[in-house]
Amino acid sequence: MPSGLFDLWRRLAAITVTLLIAAAWAPAAAHAGPAAARHDVITWGASADRMGDAVPDHSYRLIVHTSVGGDGLRIRLSNAFGDQPVTFDSAYAGLQREGAELVPGSNRHLTFGGARSVTVPAGDTTYSDPLPGRLPAATTLVVSLHTAQAAGTATGHSMAMQTSYAANGDHASEEGADNWTEQIGSWFYLDSVTVRTAAQTGAVVTLGDSITDGWQSTTDLDRRWPDYLSRRLQSAHDPSVKGVANEGISGNKVLADGAGQSALNRLERDVLSHPGVRTVFLFEGVNDIKAHTGVTAQDMIDGYRTISERAHAAGKCVVGATIAPFKGWSEWDPAAESVRLQVNEFIRDSGEFDAVTDFDRTLRSPYDHERILPFFDGGDHLHPNDKGMQAMADSVNVGDLSAC
Repeated sequence: MPSGLFDLWRRLAAITVTLLIAAAWAPAAAHAGPAAARHDVITWGASADRMGDAVPDHSYRLIVHTSVGGDGLRIRLSNAFGDQPVTFDSAYAGLQREGAELVPGSNRHLTFGGARSVTVPAGDTTYSDPLPGRLPAATTLVVSLHTAQAAGTATGHSMAMQTSYAANGDHASEEGADNWTEQIGSWFYLDSVTVRTAAQTGAVVTLGDSITDGWQSTTDLDRRWPDYLSRRLQSAHDPSVKGVANEGISGNKVLADGAGQSALNRLERDVLSHPGVRTVFLFEGVNDIKAHTGVTAQDMIDGYRTISERAHAAGKCVVGATIAPFKGWSEWDPAAESVRLQVNEFIRDSGEFDAVTDFDRTLRSPYDHERILPFFDGGDHLHPNDKGMQAMADSVNVGDLSAC
């Protein structure tokens, strides 16, 4: 390349990087009117669970994709399942360039009550201080943490469907990738990101199992059905619901603990405790049914009613989604199918929910209503592929997300 052209290319590259940083961390605009005209809204979330042994003097570089944009970014660190305190002495938020490498100049340190270090007691959570500047919608955010002291049980989210990174020692402040050689498929300690935005803008939280968590969608491409829904919401003219938090856990059940606490037991922490939540989107139940533990349709209905009542009491809308077909999965049998049909009839016709999304009708084969349409089948006859995930998101009436 001629030297003149190379110099031009280098200047353009530098300008591009500068613009990226400026756009992502732009100073928040002045807002007229009272402070009540703005509030915090969750822009990303992942359900917390037990994650094996906690590791001291370890760094985590966690890649997450946000939904709604805003200023005053905050992260929430969770030690919900820890049996000992965890001390974080280094926490940063930056922008992904590629892999573990950050956009130069984008990595900014986070504080907690004005301090760089924070100790989260066992069973507790803590928020960072608001970070000045505005974060645009749909940003690939990188949160880097260092555990100065950690022991006992770690807290995190196991099946992220996203490559993140880990390293021994404290490398949270580094923007390069040299020390981040360990790839991980889980998120540790981070369970939400929030921003401050207009008071009329809220969020939907999707409460579900592995289908919501994204199993069988393509890793690192944000093709879970809540991701597709988020893209629809960011481009929608209605400003009322823009935030999306995915609170799915693979294997999760409505009624019984196991793969994570049950939906009933985690509703407060994983849904209602988050700021700016307008709507609870309930899509869960297939794991209760296929487990053959004697759970009846009435048991499921009672669980749904309890979740709906608690969410309504907290002032939230509730959207119920029908359970998708799963014939061909090893645990399917006519008895489980009978319970699924009864539960779906309740979801559609009971009036318990403010709105209903019929994922059953979206995903089922027109030739066999007990099976997923092969075009949408991820291969195991239970989990949709990318096309199925998109079809699910496209079937949601976005107006229903602010139906009350």
